[in-house]
Amino acid sequence: MGPQDPPAPQLELPPAYPDRAAWGTATRLRAWQSTALSAYFQDEPRDFLAVATPGAGKTTFALTVAAELLARRVVDRVTVVAPTEHLKTQWAEAAGRVGIPLDPTYSGGKGRTSGDYVGVAVTYAGVASNPLAHRIRTERSRTLVILDEVHHAGDALSWGEAVREAFEPARRRLSLTGTPFRSDVNPIPFVTYAPGDDGIPRSVADYTYGYAQALADHVVRPVLFLAYSGQMQWRTRAGDEVAAHLGEPLTKDLAAQALRTALDPGGSWMPAVLAAADRRLSEVRRHVPDAGGLVIATDQDSARAYAALLAPIAGEKPTVVLSDEKAASKKIARFSGGDSRWMVAVRMVSEGVDVPRLAVGVYATTTATPLFFAQAVGRFVRARKRGETASIFLPSVAALLGFAGEMEIERDHALGRAISDEGDLLAGEDGLLQQAQQAESASGEEALLPFEALGSEARFDRVLYDGAEFGHAGEVQVGSEEEMDFLGIPGLLEADQVRDLLRHRQSERARRRAAAPVVDEVAPMMSHEQLAVLRRELNSLVAAWHHRTGQPHGVTHAALRKECGGPAAAVATAAQLGKRIDTLRQWATRKSG
Repeated sequence: MGPQDPPAPQLELPPAYPDRAAWGTATRLRAWQSTALSAYFQDEPRDFLAVATPGAGKTTFALTVAAELLARRVVDRVTVVAPTEHLKTQWAEAAGRVGIPLDPTYSGGKGRTSGDYVGVAVTYAGVASNPLAHRIRTERSRTLVILDEVHHAGDALSWGEAVREAFEPARRRLSLTGTPFRSDVNPIPFVTYAPGDDGIPRSVADYTYGYAQALADHVVRPVLFLAYSGQMQWRTRAGDEVAAHLGEPLTKDLAAQALRTALDPGGSWMPAVLAAADRRLSEVRRHVPDAGGLVIATDQDSARAYAALLAPIAGEKPTVVLSDEKAASKKIARFSGGDSRWMVAVRMVSEGVDVPRLAVGVYATTTATPLFFAQAVGRFVRARKRGETASIFLPSVAALLGFAGEMEIERDHALGRAISDEGDLLAGEDGLLQQAQQAESASGEEALLPFEALGSEARFDRVLYDGAEFGHAGEVQVGSEEEMDFLGIPGLLEADQVRDLLRHRQSERARRRAAAPVVDEVAPMMSHEQLAVLRRELNSLVAAWHHRTGQPHGVTHAALRKECGGPAAAVATAAQLGKRIDTLRQWATRKSG
């Protein structure tokens, strides 16, 4: 130990510290945490990677490991590395509750800290700014380093190099992550990689606890995804006026402009979706009185505009959280401990921030990567008691629907992974993540694809749950009976009860359609617009089937033609398209069962 650091305080913790049951927010360890602890202390490795779904309790697990290592005198210092300033404060507060005082104000240039602290909490950016100072501090003591959301060490090659330099001398390193790893080729420090069947190296976790298992254990909430589409109009920089349907097959640029038109606070789409989300929140609050909602916005201007739209809808002003505000962390803490309805934020609560009462979300950001999506949804899945259901409102965009359908898939970090096509789940993630890291300003977003939103309308599209789709009988008006059926789903249901209720309502709709009187014996000729709607519906279902099963789109279309008959979808009749849609829904229902 160097002259700048005081001796580490000797904690009065018995070797059987976990039996004290005083860690974090839990009164006792969950089954997965106990199993992971057994796996850790069986071999006591220098490096350990735990992958656990958001909301499962990674902080509790890590602090239990830290307390036990301190009690056994294996280590005498703890360093926590977190993605953001808010999260390092949150770590320090959680550690303080279990008798591990951490200094969240420490920086590499500070040199020393109070003798009352057992360790420090820092950010990845802080480590990258002065890795040598952190290395010196790590060398001076027997140090446990906890790397929270360790995939951030791969955000830039320099960050990974800094983390490796700073913490290579550590006695123990515990890496945590709850979301899919990045698809770049930057290896994450202290993570083991092994070649898969295809020869591509992939990360190897020492313990994995996925969303599907956590849902079965009632550790996390089931999530309903309510998708909204609609017609969009905008003017390009060249002066051309464009009209397109949100969610239909478009070029990359047009799809981006359609999404941004939908998210424009001056149109009709956002007010309609916010109103629907507030109705859903009111339904949930009938059973969970303090349930709250969160709108995730692209930039600060949009966040303020959405808050202005929400105020008259909700009857109260939402909490607006902007990451460059000094009071941001305090605002989140006040909202978490209160019972107000809504919070609007940019990226401040996209990862790691603990607001357990969040139950309804609106995904109103143009950031569309699997990493960010998983982080965002992770804010809503933390279960407080059995039966709580989370609801996420999102644009009917193929990428987002695909992410929603793959909530239960576990993924590892692949080095040199081949991108098969533009629809690949992880394709282009690097560029999108770079955009997500840009300054949170409207001007930064507008510089991407200049255009002027002219108008938008919202239509209720479908509900996604447990990898299956429900209620998709063509688009319906916002506020319709079909939309209300789904918004009115009780907010206190077990996962299997939600599934049964959705299947029942789907069957009831099918029965009502079958019993409806036929006006004419000869079906009228469908207009090109109606045929286009049916083709879009079929294509979106085929895409969802692909994300769920991995079966190529062409193979699914061929299988549907073989079973239902008729020509290719481009020249099929309305009846033929409808039969294929119903058949694919039946396949999805059988697979869910």
